[in-house]
Amino acid sequence: MKFKSFILTILFFCFISNAQKFEPEDGKCLVFIGQDLEATGGLNDYNEGYTDFFDTPAGVSLYTNLSPGNESYGHYNKGLDGITTKANWGAGDSWANLYLQDSTYQNSAIAIGLSFVNNERNVSKGKHDSLFEDLAGWIKLSKRPVFLRIGYEFDGWDLNHYKKKHYLNAWKRIHSIFKNLQVDNVAFVWQSKGTGSDQKTLEECYPGDDLVDWRAYSYFGQPDQEMLIFARKHNKPVFISEATPVRQIDNLYFNSDLKNKKLEKKIWKEWFEPFFKIINENSDVIKAFSYINSDWYSQPMWVTNPTFNKVDSRIQVSTYVSRKWKEEMEKSQYLKASDVLWDKTDKN
Repeated sequence: MKFKSFILTILFFCFISNAQKFEPEDGKCLVFIGQDLEATGGLNDYNEGYTDFFDTPAGVSLYTNLSPGNESYGHYNKGLDGITTKANWGAGDSWANLYLQDSTYQNSAIAIGLSFVNNERNVSKGKHDSLFEDLAGWIKLSKRPVFLRIGYEFDGWDLNHYKKKHYLNAWKRIHSIFKNLQVDNVAFVWQSKGTGSDQKTLEECYPGDDLVDWRAYSYFGQPDQEMLIFARKHNKPVFISEATPVRQIDNLYFNSDLKNKKLEKKIWKEWFEPFFKIINENSDVIKAFSYINSDWYSQPMWVTNPTFNKVDSRIQVSTYVSRKWKEEMEKSQYLKASDVLWDKTDKN
């Protein structure tokens, strides 16, 4: 089935299925790779990334923002940066249109991390409606599944410091814009930072079952199980939407450089094996993950960050990890890009 054909299938199933948007059956898991163009590769000017060494993933992860005027490592946001124009906030180039234009990713979904730090009140008051309408139009015209992570890591208050009231009102406003514009190929993803939020906190920050398709969390050093518990209570699938091998003991972080031949086996055992164990033991709810395949400490945003400044998570730089990764990915549960990929998911 060609891509345009299965988009029609997606829209058809929107009306006949009661499962969550783009959710695969139990025991299946969509494989995404992120979070910048060099990390994913497979493109003319970015050809040393994941897809140059491994199967094309089911989806790619990238970022944009609703924070016009904010500055990050020399980049001044205009709003929706990294969608139709190339952007670099100090963490690699991001440009969603490039994936749409290249045949390598013609069967891959897109996961977008949408930030509106310092602007949740403006968003909730409708001051950025035109930007959301532009984003909704772009997603609709992309003619492929898009997972929209609205205000990702909503509980990362030390960095994102979203005000709960305005955050929840912003979510409702965004959802209503997409609904009014009849954007059917988008799934709304609610993402926690993965640590520190108990069930009460999650409930207080939750937009509601009618406004959220997927639950999500970040998996770095020591994520907790709270989001899995929450997802089961609400009967929603889980997307591990940011994952990279951070070796952590309490508040101490250790070298996770996959180029280091002395460490590659240890990193696989201490991080990758528990990661896949979590996915396998929770295959009833974990239906997607996005692995960040980046040389973190080469990027200005992370070079002084204690969590990531010892991390090079590029799988292809380690022969041992590459072999182990391929063995894992050969298991039938992991869904990669193919002409019939989205036939294996629900489309409502």
